[in-house]
Order: sequence, then structure tokens, then C-alpha cells
Amino acid sequence: MDGEKKVREFFEAAGIRKEIHRFSESTHNSELAAMRLNVEVGQIVKTIMFMADNSPFVVAISGDRRVDMKKARALGHGKKIRLAGPEDVTAHTGFAVGAVSPVSLPSGLPVYLDQSLRRFDIIYPAAGETNNMFSSTFDELLALTRGKEADLSRDNV
Repeated sequence: MDGEKKVREFFEAAGIRKEIHRFSESTHNSELAAMRLNVEVGQIVKTIMFMADNSPFVVAISGDRRVDMKKARALGHGKKIRLAGPEDVTAHTGFAVGAVSPVSLPSGLPVYLDQSLRRFDIIYPAAGETNNMFSSTFDELLALTRGKEADLSRDNV
């Protein structure tokens, strides 16, 4: 099943009407996505999967921030934390790298939303493909993902 279809089905099952913004060109990184939407880079939600020992977890963070690995390790998922490789990402999320949506992830996959996203009224996560997004708010995304709010960004931006 393609990623956008998964995301659409997630919203339908939740009874939520969401417009998915689709572009003819890629929005697979924060800068491209912000340019296509004409918004600040920080409003783009980067959804990044990490492997803690052999357990995956996901961090959704503002497009202008980087994850602090010490803070990520402090979440307690494991001692060795690394960025997940493309095969891990696809196997654990069902999405390709650059297309991971924080919604419609498999149940049991821990999701953390970085506080840096709270700076904006509207944020834009991926909608399952490398050329689409949907708009949300921090609180709505927190509820949709059943995630936890956390401080995971580096202090130096």
C-alpha cells in the first residue's frame, strides 16, 4: 500500500478531514518542503527513526533543529542509539526515508514530539510520500500519534 493511502485511511478511520498537500517536486527535506509551502523551515516536521539497541522509536522535530543524542538516550530505550538505516525505517514504519509520517505508524512504536514544534501555530508533517504533507497543530499531532512531548533538540540550533 502506498504511503499516502495509508495516511488517508488513518484520517478516515479517525473521522478527521485533512487536506494532503501534494507537490510535483520532492519535499523530502525541510528546506524543500518549507519552500514549496512558503513557510518557515521550523514549521516542517522531520520524522526521524532511531534504533536503541534493536528497538525502534520515532522523534518528530522541527525542521530547523537537530536531535540531541544524549537526550534521546535518556529516554531509556537502550544504551546504544543510532539513526535507523533505510531498511530499518521501511521495515518498522512501512514508509520510505523522507516520507515517514508520524501518523499511521504501527502501534507500539514509541513516538516523541520535540517541544521545538510548539513555537508554531501550524506545523507540516509528511503524509506518506516524499512530495506531500498535511497541516496540523502540536496538540493535534500529539493526540493523533499518541506520542509524548519531550525536549530532544540540541541547545545550539
